[in-house]
Amino acid sequence: MADDDTGAAPQEQTRCGFVALIGAPNAGKSTLLNALVGSKVSIVSHKVQTTRMLVRGIAVEGGAQLIFVDTPGIFAPKRRLDRAMVTSAWSGAQDADLTGLLIDARKGLDEETDAILSRIGDIRGEKFLLLNKIDVVDKEALLGLTKAVNERARFSATFMISALNGSGVADVKRWLAERVPKGPWHYPADQISDAPLRQLAAEITREKLYQRLHQELPYQSAVETTDWKELKDGSVRIEQTIFVERESQRKIVLGKAGQTIKAIGADARRDIAEVAETPVHLFLFVKVREGWGDDPARYREMGLDFPKD
Repeated sequence: MADDDTGAAPQEQTRCGFVALIGAPNAGKSTLLNALVGSKVSIVSHKVQTTRMLVRGIAVEGGAQLIFVDTPGIFAPKRRLDRAMVTSAWSGAQDADLTGLLIDARKGLDEETDAILSRIGDIRGEKFLLLNKIDVVDKEALLGLTKAVNERARFSATFMISALNGSGVADVKRWLAERVPKGPWHYPADQISDAPLRQLAAEITREKLYQRLHQELPYQSAVETTDWKELKDGSVRIEQTIFVERESQRKIVLGKAGQTIKAIGADARRDIAEVAETPVHLFLFVKVREGWGDDPARYREMGLDFPKD
């Protein structure tokens, strides 16, 4: 039997399924997703709650296609955007074939993880546990944490990993490849995400923005890819707009003599070129848009439902 046009193995040999990654903010979900896929598909930042939408990363392990959903961190919501992100995270887990709870082993069973464990039994699919950052925690503490968490909820397997250096990640992929349902692949063999390149490019720039300004810039900022042109030489010309809520924030993003925005652009251009696999000419603009956090259109652009209250 010939391979199909996705590049997958014959259908009777293939498996394909959705895997949700949930956890408290900064547990390392985005770093793990990028490690599982082998490429940057999700924003990574030292600032918590930076993942706003369900970014799907796609990996192949043997005859299995694994479609990972990187959910926003689950936390106690205070603002409208917070509520939309937490709702998105739980809905992503409910729709998945398997759900992995990622815990920062250094923090252990803190208040946020405890709150997640109190609700995780409501998730229908099979669940597995991921203890992250094991390279900085002693073995005795890890074993104690494993026992404590497994006493709180039913997990099919427990993995001790380091998303940052890749330790244990291959074991997770092999296990998942055996557990996802049998069936044809949903995506071509070489596709690593179902997020459009324009969206990934905006996420990359937002990541660089947070990395440079995580002390000065609040969450009320967004990046939109407003223009994407493929040039005759094969390169891409990209225009992006960074939206902030106040003029004082615009000045912070620009920096003295434009040095901050120039550095953000250089960092973003390098990573976007890697994802797009072509040279990139990136032009960044900063605009003030008051109250964008209460604009339903912004939520739709991020793939979130707009909370009514």
